[in-house]
Amino acid sequence: MAIVSKKLKPGIEIDLTGPQGNAFVLLGLARDLVKQLRYSQEEIDDLMNEMRGSDYEYLVQTFDDHFGLHVTLYR
Repeated sequence: MAIVSKKLKPGIEIDLTGPQGNAFVLLGLARDLVKQLRYSQEEIDDLMNEMRGSDYEYLVQTFDDHFGLHVTLYR
C-alpha cells in the first residue's frame, strides 16, 4: 500500500493508440505526476532523462514502472 497525495486523479486511463499515447503527452503527464508525488528535482531530472533515453517502447515501459499504480495504459 502506498500513501499518495489526494490531488492525484484516481483512475487515469490512457489509450496508447490515441492522441494521449503520444510520447510528449506521456512525458508531460509524468512531469505532473512526479510533482504531485513530491519527487525531488534530482529524481525528476533522472526520470525524465531515462524516459527520453531510448525509443517509445522504453518510454512507455518506464512510465508504467513508475506510475502503473496510478495510470492504466491500453494498447
